Amino acid sequence: MQISINKSEIKPFSSLKITGSKSESNRVLLLQALYKGLKINNLSNSDDSQLMQAALASDSSTVDIHHAGTAMRFLTAYFATRSGTTTTLTGSSRMQERPIKILVEALNSLGASITYTKNEGYPPLLIEGKSLTDNKVYLKANVSSQYISALLLIAPTLSKGLSLHLEGNITSVPYIKMTLSLLKELGVQTAFDGQMISVLPFAENINKTFTVESDWSSASYFYSIVALSPIGTQIDLSAYKSNSLQGDAVLKNIYKELGVESSFNETTLSLKKLAEPQSKLLTLDLANAPDIAQTIAVTCLGLEIGCNLTGLHTLKIKETDRLVALQNEIKKLGTSIEITDNSLHLKSPNKLNSSIHIATYNDHRMAMAFAPLGLKTQLFIDDAEVVSKSYPDFWSDLSALGFELN
Repeated sequence: MQISINKSEIKPFSSLKITGSKSESNRVLLLQALYKGLKINNLSNSDDSQLMQAALASDSSTVDIHHAGTAMRFLTAYFATRSGTTTTLTGSSRMQERPIKILVEALNSLGASITYTKNEGYPPLLIEGKSLTDNKVYLKANVSSQYISALLLIAPTLSKGLSLHLEGNITSVPYIKMTLSLLKELGVQTAFDGQMISVLPFAENINKTFTVESDWSSASYFYSIVALSPIGTQIDLSAYKSNSLQGDAVLKNIYKELGVESSFNETTLSLKKLAEPQSKLLTLDLANAPDIAQTIAVTCLGLEIGCNLTGLHTLKIKETDRLVALQNEIKKLGTSIEITDNSLHLKSPNKLNSSIHIATYNDHRMAMAFAPLGLKTQLFIDDAEVVSKSYPDFWSDLSALGFELN
């Protein structure tokens, strides 16, 4: 499906309810599988969370999680602890190109039995569920925080808990803290000190309900829309927490530099355009929030300012190589951009080219990050249905704001 976005003007005031966080939902779904008394409100309606639910409920010996990277990492750890089961865990062709060796080696060092059915270091995986008896593991921490979270989520069910020693710079620390906070809310004792995380065993029966906060990654697109709109434009989003566990809540500070004020009224987050950016260059280290890099780069493009974004090394192993994808599509719009293995450098752009087709590379965030440019120029978004991976209602919500979509 292709969507064309005619150059649009949105309503001066709108309000939307955003579905639950995909990151938080998938963590709580795994905890629910481990602790049957756990109930969940405001679960994400994303493809990834639906795939996670289906995989956890499946009694098949083969589980296919398609493009769902978080599910691949979390389920690798989960199935490794299911004694007496044998599971082949596989995914899309792109998923079979995304490395998982670091997590597999960590689990095998704890006593798991995981082997590769095709290429060494990549899915599909053959997982023979066992009782993991060791409790100390060393893990490279500068690749993906999802490897760390996968281990932490199963840690309370291990007979001796887990002592996790992290090596190197730790990537996406807020996501690790989210996982630990969810464990603590369950009643699990944890500690995170320097390069060491410890989790004590927890085998108690529980009767608890988690309410998943709405997704801050999804909120990023509305920050971009407000930033690209006239002064005075306001969008209210629900349901959010001012003390959010999600790393992408840093959007509040980042977009303040781009003229957008964030305020809370109970669980409503209000975004209001107060001014145009004062600086012609935005410089950020996004090591703790790499998923919003595409949105920020495109916002700067629409505001006709440059940006230097660093800490982006994990973007190369996402649904696509997001740095290369950004470079390809931004160049089509007529602006110079340079990338390295972990950074992006956008020159202050000229007037945007019109009627450009934006390729999405099977990546939901490419489609949603570029969509706000419809406020500045006409665009065509190819394979627009890819947004269902994390935000199925995205296009209908944009239409409700006043975007002219065909």
